[in-house]
Amino acid sequence: MMKQIMEHNKSFAEEGRGSHYTTSKYPDRNLAIVTCMDTRLTEMLPAALGIKNGDAKIIKDAGGMIVHPFGSVVRSLLIAIYELGVEHIMIIGHTDCGVQHMEVDEITEKMRQEGIEDEVFHQMRYYGIDFDQWMGGFDCVETAVRESVELLEHHPLIPKKISIYGFIIDTETGLLRQVAGKEVK
Repeated sequence: MMKQIMEHNKSFAEEGRGSHYTTSKYPDRNLAIVTCMDTRLTEMLPAALGIKNGDAKIIKDAGGMIVHPFGSVVRSLLIAIYELGVEHIMIIGHTDCGVQHMEVDEITEKMRQEGIEDEVFHQMRYYGIDFDQWMGGFDCVETAVRESVELLEHHPLIPKKISIYGFIIDTETGLLRQVAGKEVK
């Protein structure tokens, strides 16, 4: 698989196809989107929102949730705000998310089967990491989106002038439904 990817990349670059995607590091729509890494959203989300390359900063993680107020997602948003001119943030969850109803015990057991020893989990707790909260999923995508929006709305480093919105996208139709944040008018 990696060999095929590298071969494709070489011809892509040699044929100059990368020039089609040239843009600046500043999002043209002053927009950042936090969403899930789900493969169904790779092409659907930009198409459903009518955005093109260069319009927005898109930050993806498992579940599209913010699990820590000072984790990498919030760090990326702060850089996008203070360095790249972002004024609007969309949190976008989706239907049929794999992180919904995910069981930490099952993941932990799979880790053990791959050779991760119990001592590693104990060390994480010793260093203040709530493994269950960090690795865990959620029961309700709507609640997860609302909690992420609320965290950002009350974050001490995010300016009040930033507009924050929460949505759920239907992975079959692409239809957005607002569930939190500033009202879209």
